[in-house]
This record gives sequence, structure tokens and C-alpha cells, in this order.
Amino acid sequence: MVSLRRRSAVDLRVLDGLGAARPVVQVKFVDAGDLYVTWRWEHAPGEPRVTALERSRVQPALDDLARALPSPLPGEDPATALARALGGPLLDREREHALTTRLAQTLLPFHLAAELNELGVRGVRPHLRVQPSPSTAQVPWEALPGDAGERVADLVDVSVLPPATVRHAIGRRVAPWDPAGPVAAALDPRVPGFPDGSALGSVLGPVEAGSALAAMVAALGPRLRPSVPVATDAFRRDDVGRDRLEGELAAAARFLYVGHVTTAEHGLGAALHLSCPASAPGRAAPVGAHRPLTAADLAFGHRTDDPRPWRLPARVALIACESGGDARFAEPSGLVAAMVQGGAEHVTAARWPLPTDAGLAGAGLAAAVVAVNDAHEAPDPVAALVAWQRECAARWWSTGEPACSPLFWGAFSTAYAPAPAGTTA
Repeated sequence: MVSLRRRSAVDLRVLDGLGAARPVVQVKFVDAGDLYVTWRWEHAPGEPRVTALERSRVQPALDDLARALPSPLPGEDPATALARALGGPLLDREREHALTTRLAQTLLPFHLAAELNELGVRGVRPHLRVQPSPSTAQVPWEALPGDAGERVADLVDVSVLPPATVRHAIGRRVAPWDPAGPVAAALDPRVPGFPDGSALGSVLGPVEAGSALAAMVAALGPRLRPSVPVATDAFRRDDVGRDRLEGELAAAARFLYVGHVTTAEHGLGAALHLSCPASAPGRAAPVGAHRPLTAADLAFGHRTDDPRPWRLPARVALIACESGGDARFAEPSGLVAAMVQGGAEHVTAARWPLPTDAGLAGAGLAAAVVAVNDAHEAPDPVAALVAWQRECAARWWSTGEPACSPLFWGAFSTAYAPAPAGTTA
């Protein structure tokens, strides 16, 4: 990005018609051999911009990012991928800065960066809505730095722009937001047949009474579904099944999920892992004594004899490995898309696998859970999440503390899909 300390010589007249409205820019990446980038400011829909980035120029940086993340590379198992990432650039400040700088220099068009910087000079904070392509699906846009040391999160609020076919799906009705409404939660649920130390075991480990996680649950009070007499009882429940959860979500304002997500060869096969036995109805094949809940179950209904799409609340948080992996597929499907189509306006999810607190001492997952929950309690979840990421970035640069590494906070993004004009809940 160009520096905040100087104004660019490029034509910035597209910013002149802003008025009092907050500037919002939609940026879309398309893989078609080379990488194509289009963007338009919502106040000036008749002035779109487009540029082509040579694949030979952008791919090396994207390959370096892939090697830095805990997503398994071909031939790797998850444990090997995690070990590689923990020894990689995202846990070393200088190497992280070098990697994210390369990504910024290769992926952010100069003209767009100049427009964003001009707004920063004016003291205006825009909203950047990014629709990534499969090759850019795991780019942590918020972490990308400029040449004056600032990061994208210092300049703008960043959200994911779901494809138009998802945002404007026939019959989509955005659920109303009630800040005092119920919060349906599945917090590290027990998966039948998978003890704590297994592949689908605990992600948080034991939750102590005086912990930040327990305080988070206590603060939700009577809004929490299912209700619990003691805050720590909300974790590792064995009764959070699909039939119960479906009813709770239909009446909820929010859904907070912390647990496992597994991906598949197509987006509709991405799955949550609740306390569902293999006998539970659903579209996925059982995994031992357990049946996963897939994006297809949510989008089309899990009862094949009485298929009804799930009704989802206005705000959904999926704190799980690659829960936001929709963009890695050519077709716009996956858990985030299913949530949006089911009524969600904000869906926070993870771009890549998350190191778990149960499997890695001192990891930052618990802090991320609290931060995402707090963001979804805020008036603007996008701005609140980016504010947390901005704070983490500052602590990371000043202390080098692993829990503040972009490996944790850079994983999260929020898909924002308000109701189309003229529609109601």
C-alpha cells in the first residue's frame, strides 16, 4: 500500500461524491489464469475499476502463505501441518512482516490503496468488503501492512462479501437482530465415540470457574440456550444435538459455536460436529458412533423424509477449523453460505485450522472465543472484530507474544450480508 504520509498522484475524484455517508468499497477477486481484481465504491456504482495481476507475480507470495498456515499441504497430516506452521513465519515478527508485505504489494492494486489512504488522510474509516477467489481465500486482509507500518486493519473495517447468488438467493429472509435475544450455544460439545484427546475431542480443554470463558458464559445469563446453573456446565455438553439445536436457532438472536468443522471435496459437505449419534437423521455418512451436521443439512434440511431448510439467527459465530472455507470452492457453498441463506446477516468464521488450547499449551483460542463473542454483542460486529485484530497486531509487534500472532487473530473474518433492498424478515 502507498504511504499514509503522502498523497498519491492518481485520480481520486471517485471519492468526491461521498457526502455524509460512510464509504464502502466492494472488491472482488477472480481466478481466470491470471488474477483479476474489480472494485467499486457503493456511492459510485457507475465507476467500477478493474485490473489484472499476472499469476506468475502473485502465485509465489500465495504459495509462501500456504506454507505458513496450518492447512495440510498435499501429503501432510494435520499434526505435521500444525508443526510446520508453528515453526513458520507467522510466529516470527520479522518473517511475518516480510510475508504480509509481499502479499500486500502483490494483491492490493495501487489505485485502490491510494483511494483507501486518501480516506485515511481525511480521517475517514471506510468499509472494505472483499469477495476472495479460491486462490486468495486464506489471505488475512486485515494483517496486510503498508510501507509506513500501518496495517489494513488500521485504515479500514474489513468484511467478506458473499457471492450475489448467496446474498440474493430466492426466498432468503434476514433474521431480525435483537440485542437482548437468546444466544444458542454449542461450546466444545462432546462428539459420540471421540474422547477428549482424539481427533474430534475437546478443543478448549478444561474450563475453570474463574476463567475468561466462564465469565463470558456468565455474562450471557438467562439469554443462553441451553441454560445452565453453573457457567462451566455450558462446555463439553453431550446433549447438543441437531433436533434440539434447530429449534433453539429458530428463536435465537445469535449462534455461538466452538468446536470442530471438517471439510469435504465440495462445500456442501463441510460439517459441524455436535453430540449427534450415528442414528440421527442427516445427509452425511456416520463417522463411527457419530453423524456430522453438514452445510447441506442446514441448507436443505436434515430430515430427508421432511426436508426443511434451517432458520438461522441474525448473527452466527463459527469458531472452528476452516469454518469459513467456502471461498476455497469454485461454487458458492459451504457453512457460511448455508448460514447466510438461512437468515444470518453476520457470520464470523475461520480461514484456516486453529491451534487448539487443548492441544497446544498457551494458545490463543480461548481469547479468540471471547473476542468473537464480544464482537457479536456489539452494535457493529465487523468493526468490533477488526478493533480486536488491531489490538492484537499492536501487541504482537511490541511483544512478540505467540498468542497475539496473526496465526490466531488473522484467521477470523466476518461475512456481512444485509437484507436485500425491499425485503423483510
